[in-house]
Amino acid sequence: MFFASDNAGPAHPAVMQALADANAGYALGYGADAIMDRVRDRIRDLFEAPQAAVYLVATGTAANALALASLCNPWQTIFCTKMAHINVDECNAPEFYSGAKLTVVPDEAGRMTPEGLRAAIEAEETRGVHGPQRGPVSITNVTEEGTLYDTDQIASLSAIARDHRLPVHLDGARFANAQVALGCSAAEMTWKAGVDAVSFGGTKNGCMGVEAVVLFDPEKAWEFELRRKRGGHLFSKHRYLSAQMDAYLEGDLWLDLARASNAACARLAEGLRGQPDVAFVSDPQANIIFFRAPRALHRKLQTGGAVYYLMDGTRDGAEDAPLTGRLVCDWSMTEAGVDAFLALL
Repeated sequence: MFFASDNAGPAHPAVMQALADANAGYALGYGADAIMDRVRDRIRDLFEAPQAAVYLVATGTAANALALASLCNPWQTIFCTKMAHINVDECNAPEFYSGAKLTVVPDEAGRMTPEGLRAAIEAEETRGVHGPQRGPVSITNVTEEGTLYDTDQIASLSAIARDHRLPVHLDGARFANAQVALGCSAAEMTWKAGVDAVSFGGTKNGCMGVEAVVLFDPEKAWEFELRRKRGGHLFSKHRYLSAQMDAYLEGDLWLDLARASNAACARLAEGLRGQPDVAFVSDPQANIIFFRAPRALHRKLQTGGAVYYLMDGTRDGAEDAPLTGRLVCDWSMTEAGVDAFLALL
């Protein structure tokens, strides 16, 4: 009953086997390995973007920070929601690598609103040389509250950014979960909706540690390469990143794993619906659930073996105080694991 995070689950056996296979013999370093050539072609095909620049890094923080740094200048501000990874979970890495600041845009259930984005953009560049200049818009799909932007919503936000000649970045740490839930293509969720760069996640969905940065403007490629090297994120034994991503993409494994985690979450959500004293913060749409319940119920679940985070308190305190719990399903969550939680509930 481990629902703390999809970071906590195992890597898929196919990924581990690919690492073992890649460990034989010699291969050129720094991304010049033959596996990376195949990965680059596969990702370009996947995104229907034959000219895209494709790079691998080991963490989502590096992917987001380096991608955003390649899209903005130090005197600009990056527009994001208050719950965005780049705002609350990355220890100011985006600011460190880009030199820019972050501006929080109002959201509804984790989603930036067009009205809020336009107002936030128009509030900047009002102080001349004394204030921050407008910079990239960064959105996350799946959002940090477990909700989704559909392709029309992404396009609407991108259109506002375009009105102000600003680039758009998509944090896709759970990109596969979003694509499966939406039933769209990778291209439809990104450049066809106006996205300029995407962090294409693998670590949360069955890889050991690899993320791809996809830049749809190849003119940004050399700057990204320099930033990746300068930032200490260019792996010498790069083939071990390439091997993971290659296995992840082989036979659409990445989509199969996302379907499994989304299905486990849907089973969990169905069991939670209608339970006394349990309410969803927002309707679960992918592989994450935020739910409100009395402290006493959270204590019962956690002492009974369920592992998950409380977002706004601890197990100590008034029994009837409502607290928010977060449940996350990864690809390896079984029906038995979900049913055990529901039986305990």
